[in-house]
Amino acid sequence: MALPTSRTQFAEYCLRRLGEPVIQVNVDPEQVQDRIDDALNFYRDYHHDGVEKLYLKHEITAANIASKSIPLTDAIIGVVAVFDIGSSLNTNNLFNIRYQMSLNDLYDLTRTSVIPYYLAMTHISFLESMFVGHPQIRFNRHTDTLHLDVDWDKVTEGNFVIVECYSHLDPETYNNVYKDRFLLEYATALIKKQWGENLKKFDGIAMPGNVTFNGQKIWDEANQEVIELENKMVTTFSLPAVDMLG
Repeated sequence: MALPTSRTQFAEYCLRRLGEPVIQVNVDPEQVQDRIDDALNFYRDYHHDGVEKLYLKHEITAANIASKSIPLTDAIIGVVAVFDIGSSLNTNNLFNIRYQMSLNDLYDLTRTSVIPYYLAMTHISFLESMFVGHPQIRFNRHTDTLHLDVDWDKVTEGNFVIVECYSHLDPETYNNVYKDRFLLEYATALIKKQWGENLKKFDGIAMPGNVTFNGQKIWDEANQEVIELENKMVTTFSLPAVDMLG
């Protein structure tokens, strides 16, 4: 059978890796779904393919001005920056100077070195950062609300905000997520660990045919697999922390 492309196929694939239908995996379907949710949450938090960079456009409303904030969806896990809000704030930056330099004072860039132009633009950007600054933001993924610390008296209804952010991938929309090799291995290990957890209470009890369960061994094996996969995630599939770049 091909790799899964839906949540149902994903659950069935993980159970087959654990032995079904040859042997019975003693895990309730709801427990399977819970462990898949756990695997997806871990995948979104640490795997570089679990999120995507977006530029969201939001039109300012009266409610936004009153609350001084912008609502975001639950899929947004982090906000990087916000571009200047609307044309009403453009008079506060140095865009006009830059425009005049480009229009009247700069050289023909097709016949001259671009180094002076680059240095001039860098200097203007530095001055703009010092004397004007950028919109300050506050965001927590659990509140789904982006707070903008700007002068809201200069923000008018109907302006637009462009938000640079990261959103987790919805596997129901992008079903290739269910084919990810790490996600398949990690979800299987979590379900196996749940299987061992369910059977541990029957350790040592003789069943018909003189069969005994060893749930602790299943749990120990699965727990070691989970630890190894989580370490592999950090060393292989996660992006380095920002302060480690460069």
